[in-house]
Amino acid sequence: MLYGEVFKEFQKQKVRYTIVGGLALNLLGVFRGTADLDILVEMSDENLAKIVKILTKRGYRVKQPVDPMGIADARTRNSWIKSKYMRAFNFYNEKEFKEVDIIISSPVSFREAIKTAKHIKSGNLTLFVMSVDNLIKMKKKANRAIDKVDIDQLKRIKKLT
Repeated sequence: MLYGEVFKEFQKQKVRYTIVGGLALNLLGVFRGTADLDILVEMSDENLAKIVKILTKRGYRVKQPVDPMGIADARTRNSWIKSKYMRAFNFYNEKEFKEVDIIISSPVSFREAIKTAKHIKSGNLTLFVMSVDNLIKMKKKANRAIDKVDIDQLKRIKKLT
């Protein structure tokens, strides 16, 4: 599984997250070409520190010229959101051509998302995937061309389930 090593560590460290974006669509049954992992997370300093440690240990780096652990400090994180208009915090693994985006600004809060998240089993892993309704809400807010296509596909999935 793509990002399986990350999810394995998330499960082991009890990271609070839900998968959103293209990978979420794939896990819900929509074919969508994507190579990055978008996650909405509980924005506590402790949870974010776990994520930073897991990703940096696995060879991920940040594109921004900042210390990635800054995201795990509420004061620093809020400053970045206000002064840099940050909407997502990106990690990349150059050797594996992988990227992880931590969604900072979302019309769906983590607290709301986790209540209706789908629990999808993959081997020994349980993945938390944002619900179809909440994904549609996020996609409507983003309003890119690909999001409109995704919304149509999600509505089809909703009818089938």
